[in-house]
Amino acid sequence: MSSRPSATEGPFAGWTVRRRLQAGVAAALVVLAVLGSLGGWAMWRTSQLTGELVDRRSPALIASLQVEEALVNQETGVRGYGLSGEADFLQPYEQGVADERAALRRLRPLVQGDTRARADLAAVETLAGRWQERIARPVSTASAGDAVKLAGLRATEGKSTFDALRHAMARQQAHLQTERTAATRDLRRSVTLRNWVFALIALVIVLLAALVFEGLRRTVTGPLDRLGLAAREVAEGRFDRAITGTGPADLRRLASDVESMRLRLVRELESSETSRTLLDEQAADLKRSNAELEQFAYVASHDLQEPLRKVSSFTQLLQRRYGGQLDERADQYIAFAVDGANRMQVLINDLLAFSRVGRVHNDQRSVDLEETLGAVLDSLSVAVEESGAEITHDPLPGVVGDSTQLGMLWQNLLSNAIKFRSPDRAPRIHISCAADGEDWKFAVADNGIGIAPEFQEKVFVLFQRLHTKDAYPGTGIGLAMCKKVVEFHGGTIGIDPGHTPGTRVVFTLPVSPAAPAAAAERETEQ
Repeated sequence: MSSRPSATEGPFAGWTVRRRLQAGVAAALVVLAVLGSLGGWAMWRTSQLTGELVDRRSPALIASLQVEEALVNQETGVRGYGLSGEADFLQPYEQGVADERAALRRLRPLVQGDTRARADLAAVETLAGRWQERIARPVSTASAGDAVKLAGLRATEGKSTFDALRHAMARQQAHLQTERTAATRDLRRSVTLRNWVFALIALVIVLLAALVFEGLRRTVTGPLDRLGLAAREVAEGRFDRAITGTGPADLRRLASDVESMRLRLVRELESSETSRTLLDEQAADLKRSNAELEQFAYVASHDLQEPLRKVSSFTQLLQRRYGGQLDERADQYIAFAVDGANRMQVLINDLLAFSRVGRVHNDQRSVDLEETLGAVLDSLSVAVEESGAEITHDPLPGVVGDSTQLGMLWQNLLSNAIKFRSPDRAPRIHISCAADGEDWKFAVADNGIGIAPEFQEKVFVLFQRLHTKDAYPGTGIGLAMCKKVVEFHGGTIGIDPGHTPGTRVVFTLPVSPAAPAAAAERETEQ
């Protein structure tokens, strides 16, 4: 299946999911940056107009009104003093002078950037200075009698001068009020614009989120859902379901890989079907072979042993009756016949025992190896006593297996350790046991004649003998039977090459659930 984009998939068909996400994120960041800049400008504009209104226009108008109020207080005090000559009227005048100075200090920096406001302030200060110079200060500094005369003489001039001052202050306040009204109007417009800008930003963000979700649905989640559905159908057994990919290039490549895997599974299934058919045929052949083996075992245990027992019985009878009556060569031939018949009978019995491992003896249950070993030591008591062997062992656990087979395992290992003892020393045999992960690791170590390194693998082969039957009797089946028993129980067996003197046979058996508790209880008892 090709992952090359088709003509209907558009100019972006060759883009991967990562590239599409990068492009989408970059575009979204650009849009958000523009929107953020627009929103920032709207906030800055609103803040600027608010500062203009709050920090300049309104304080300037208030300061102008305070200047007017201070001058009116001065005019009232001077006029009262000029009419009555009472000094109490000078207190409002003096307070008005202080208030005027304070109000002018606040007003001057507020009109620095406004030419008309500066001109209005200059006119007010000029007229106020003329009125104070011609009327207020001369009257306020004169004595009571002189003040009344001077006020009467300059009453007309004072009235006209202060009226001009009132007109100048009214003109200044009108201009300041106009500017304050314009600033308020600009602020309202800026707030409205800011609200619209933020509404637009919210709308664009919502649209951007909708576009992102729709883009992900079309280019990522949708193709993935279709690919997942097709893969699940294949997993449920519809191996004829072809998997086609859509969307970004990497998803199409993934679909192509899954399709390749499906085709390989189809081929493997066809091959496995052929193998299963062949396996069924082999199973039928094996079943037939097992039936023949069962028949052979029956024949070997009954039909073959009967004539063999006759041969053995009559050759032994011939040996007892005619022994010493014939020549020495005849006695030797009769002895050969008796020995051959006996060895043939032992060999057949050993072969039958070997064939029964895993076939006849297969009673899987919990086995206490302490009891099994005790029974084997009882059966070997004569050989142990004759050889002077000393047999020791660690606490042995319980395992799951066939007690008969495990008894044969101990029987063969211990009898071999006794049989192949060194003529120079009494046999010393020790059985060790230790936990090794999920297995029990056993070892049967002796101080006998040992096994040469080149033969340590061969001794587990059926009928493999390292000594003549005259030196050490046996059929060469014992260790092969041990290997079969251990492997039937899921373990391994081998010779420890580093053990000297003598031989150390190491084998493992799986840990049963009850084994650790049994071993711990036995260690406590000891």
